[in-house]
Amino acid sequence: MNARVKGILSVFILILMYFQTLGQDLVIEKTSQPITIDGVMDEEAWINANVADRFMQYFPFDSSLAVMQTEVRIVYDDDNLYIFAKMYSPYKRDKYIVPSLRRDYRGRAFDGFSVQLDTYKDKTNAFNFGLNPYGVQREALISNGGSSSRGGGGNRGGGSFSVAWDNKWYSAAKIHEDYWVAEMAIPFKTIRYKNVDSWYINFYRIDSEDGEISTWSSIPRNLSIVDLAFNKEMKFEQPLKSPGKNISLIPYSALKIARDYEEQIPTKTQFSIGGDAKIALSSAMNLDLTANPDFSQVEVDEQVTNLDRFEIFFPERRQFFLENADLFGSFGSFSARPFFSRRIGIASDTATGTNIQNPLYFGARASGKINNDWRIGLMTIQASKEEEILLPSINYTVATVQRKIWERSNISAIFVNKQPFQDSIRGEFTTSPSEWNRTFGLDFNFASADSKWSGKAYYHRTWDQDALDSTYSAGVNASLNTYRWNARSAIRTVGANFNPEVGFVRRKDFLQNTFTVNYKIYPSGGTIQQHGPGFDYDVIGNQRYGVTDWDANILYNITFRNTARFSTRLRRQYTYLFDPFDPSGSDGVELPEDSEYWYNFIIARFNSDQRKPFFFDLSTRSGQYYNGTRINLEGSVTYRFQPYGFVSMDFQYNNIRLPDPYNTSNLYLIGPRVDITFSKKVFWTTFLQYNSQINNMNINTRLQWRYAPVSDLFVVYTDNYFANVNGKFIDFSAPKSRAFVVKLTYWFNL
Repeated sequence: MNARVKGILSVFILILMYFQTLGQDLVIEKTSQPITIDGVMDEEAWINANVADRFMQYFPFDSSLAVMQTEVRIVYDDDNLYIFAKMYSPYKRDKYIVPSLRRDYRGRAFDGFSVQLDTYKDKTNAFNFGLNPYGVQREALISNGGSSSRGGGGNRGGGSFSVAWDNKWYSAAKIHEDYWVAEMAIPFKTIRYKNVDSWYINFYRIDSEDGEISTWSSIPRNLSIVDLAFNKEMKFEQPLKSPGKNISLIPYSALKIARDYEEQIPTKTQFSIGGDAKIALSSAMNLDLTANPDFSQVEVDEQVTNLDRFEIFFPERRQFFLENADLFGSFGSFSARPFFSRRIGIASDTATGTNIQNPLYFGARASGKINNDWRIGLMTIQASKEEEILLPSINYTVATVQRKIWERSNISAIFVNKQPFQDSIRGEFTTSPSEWNRTFGLDFNFASADSKWSGKAYYHRTWDQDALDSTYSAGVNASLNTYRWNARSAIRTVGANFNPEVGFVRRKDFLQNTFTVNYKIYPSGGTIQQHGPGFDYDVIGNQRYGVTDWDANILYNITFRNTARFSTRLRRQYTYLFDPFDPSGSDGVELPEDSEYWYNFIIARFNSDQRKPFFFDLSTRSGQYYNGTRINLEGSVTYRFQPYGFVSMDFQYNNIRLPDPYNTSNLYLIGPRVDITFSKKVFWTTFLQYNSQINNMNINTRLQWRYAPVSDLFVVYTDNYFANVNGKFIDFSAPKSRAFVVKLTYWFNL
């Protein structure tokens, strides 16, 4: 047989194997034998279990079997789903690449195995459980079908994959000479499900040696690795039984010692206790309760240099709001949301313009599926009165309902009510009829069965005691994602008086049209995995001023086979200022209202190979800037000492030059970080943030001991100093504020 015939036969065999994997579902057996989670496949149940194998490449190619093959076995009993995975390697290896030993790792360059469970079989929501070779866990919630395109934009599953969710499950990992293994036990009480006969499932693996990503059910590489459209069916040998009583209590106690030097407030010592409860109303419906919750951030937000005219969005990380968060928080677009949970527990002091923590008395939140077509959510939270800033006790109530239509689409409605009360919890509750704010929203989310098409249409409206007009927000967007082409178009509008006080709105009174198109080229070899050009534009205006902003961009994107990425765009931008604005970000002389500016600049970003001990991300937005120039450089430089942690330096530098009489400025944001994981249970992080724009130096050091599953002891020290004052880089002699926090949480099941 000659070489040509052998080659044709090999291709034919690969094609047959490929199509065999497409139709392969998984039947799992029920076991009555106990299984010990130790990373050793010595139980008889594993020997007899069906095997999910023949993993397909997702990266760098998606048309062949994976080089690094994986075998997965699954069994179950009345309490748990058990998974045993064996990740083979043709190389003799005793070391694998992981970011650290910290839970909830992320990154496309680090070794790991993940399973995603679509327990509702709606191809829209799923649970993700992952393990790396050092036995570090992560769990995540997947929403929007695994793609953020229906939620208003983003990259590769960006807004649809949340590792902030925590829960109890058990695992072990072991490294052998030419493979490593992962063993998992996922309690049925940990997840929510409606179907008892079968679920949808997929597995994926990241291998650092060759930079290969592979999946059991083949996924086109132009889509997200967690896209739920391609999951296969997993059938239970016997229907699942009810998980029975499922109640979790998560009490906490916290001691906080704080002093505000800037406002000359003496040292305050606060001791608080409270906690949460999670009660399963059914296998698919959960009730979250909270009493005197501690919504303080034991981990500070990363600061940014704000040269924009509008508010900056920070994501929600508090556990009470996370489960089924998409039911409440995915309405509208990124820049105009009718509900934003970070508005709850934070109040604004109108006298000083600062935000303060607003304690909460109690809260309740029911969410989940009532059947395969309907999801509902209902939440009510009572905030305390703040006498110092004349803030009454406020009730926040949110109701939402979602109806599935077709295979992967839905219609959703939301109602948000913010209602002040005249007295505190210690007195009689009386509503304040003259002060209230309400929002109603209706969204239609569409996704085709193959994820090629997706889109959204929505309409929202607010009401308050002022009874103004133009209190609406509306939009429609559509995306096309094929092997070669990616295109997206959107139209959105926000009325001048749209005012969701429990929402997030960057700007009002505008009509916006955006369009983006990219073409992708896939080389058959070489160092580049894919590359291609693109074009996009963004136009914003209103009836009063006409067009107020527009930009047009020529783009080029490159993804390398070593996982590095490069993107660049040349931008032409127009800005009309309908309000005075200082673009230097330094509180200088403002550019006048009713002035307009045309300017050109370049935007570029490079992410290096994260598999290396030393890696970096660099970006720039440099060129003309309003009536002057701007040189910008930002990014991070990291050195990882495997597997115990890393040291990094985040930075932003802006050199802004404007003609007289306007300010020129040099704005620095420097953030060194040391993150050490002594073990899978003890973590220490020290994070510094020097921000010249707000003249602040923040020091945050945090020790975390996870002494039991999802149970932690935090010891946190935070200091804030004046920066760039009186000729001093940092004035350590004059602190702004100081705080010391000890917080203990414990999760136990009844």
